[in-house]
Amino acid sequence: MPHPAYEAFDALARRSGYALIDPPVLQPAGLFLDLLGEDMRRRAFLTTDAEGREFCLRPDFTIPVSLHYLKETRPGSIGAYAYRGPVFRFRTDGPSEFLQAGFENYGRSDKPAADAEMMAIAIEAAAGLGLVKPDIRMGDAGIVTAMLDALDLPPVWRRRLVSDLRRSKNLDEDLARLGSTAPKNGAAAYAGFLAALEGSDPGSARAAVADLLSIAGIQPVGGRSVDEIADRFLEQAALSSGLGVDADKVAITRKIFAVAADPDTASAELRGIADDARLDLNAALDAFDERTGFLAARGIEVGAIKFATGFGRRLDYYTGFVFELHDPGQPDAQARVGGGRYDKLMSQLGSAEAVPAVGCSIWLDRFGGDA
Repeated sequence: MPHPAYEAFDALARRSGYALIDPPVLQPAGLFLDLLGEDMRRRAFLTTDAEGREFCLRPDFTIPVSLHYLKETRPGSIGAYAYRGPVFRFRTDGPSEFLQAGFENYGRSDKPAADAEMMAIAIEAAAGLGLVKPDIRMGDAGIVTAMLDALDLPPVWRRRLVSDLRRSKNLDEDLARLGSTAPKNGAAAYAGFLAALEGSDPGSARAAVADLLSIAGIQPVGGRSVDEIADRFLEQAALSSGLGVDADKVAITRKIFAVAADPDTASAELRGIADDARLDLNAALDAFDERTGFLAARGIEVGAIKFATGFGRRLDYYTGFVFELHDPGQPDAQARVGGGRYDKLMSQLGSAEAVPAVGCSIWLDRFGGDA
């Protein structure tokens, strides 16, 4: 029996110009495991065909819809799609088969306007399900990337802080570690080994660690290969080796990550920090302000949006604007709607040309009796 929200959702898709599609439930597993990160590896439902190829039950709609766009649309064309149906991934807080709906938009070069349209559609969809005045949380990985580029932090820290946007519980801890010059977590025990690797190219260092792991008889753990374990070791060792970052850069990084306000106030604070530190964040902040203008033009109460530089979403493919809609009556509950910009995913899926992409997903089961 169709979900009672489907009819209203389909009507919204038609009004908004989004074509309704239904990608296959059975999907090649490799794409999801490679592109959605370790979290999805632990949560996907996997199976193998007679020829040994690995498949999974559809854990997410974004990748199948993106593949549909790449297959059915000429490069550079605009594509707008809606979907609704079951997805399958292990959850500790509810059934592992659940209904998801959403919208994906491809090929629009006017990114700030496309971002604002996606949030407006998400808010309208949530209102149709009973969440009329949601708590809106927003972040922007593009600002973080621009900051890290301008500060020229060591590569290991750049990777770590970007990944912290997907695992925000680690952000405070890593910011505290950023300026430390004292070895942690037993780093002294392998300081000599790290010194021997210093100056090696990343591939050679990884190969050396992988060889040692193999000699020690360490086998793949939790789905990770020996190479992946080696990468993880090298990252943790570098983070804990006592190689601190310049104190001024540490202070600026902490200030930027501490910004949390409505978008207009946050922009002013970020510009002030950047000006004082002589960092060029103008391009990222100009795009941020342009998006804010489009949000206001669509009737969204910008002053009620809760922006935070350190806010991010769990999936690995987000690269810019991200947002979530929460129930203000349940501030600690999981998001009912979430989405954002994922431009780099399209090239990872095989597109020879850059394709701007933004979308959102709606967890219909989290609305319960509101629908």
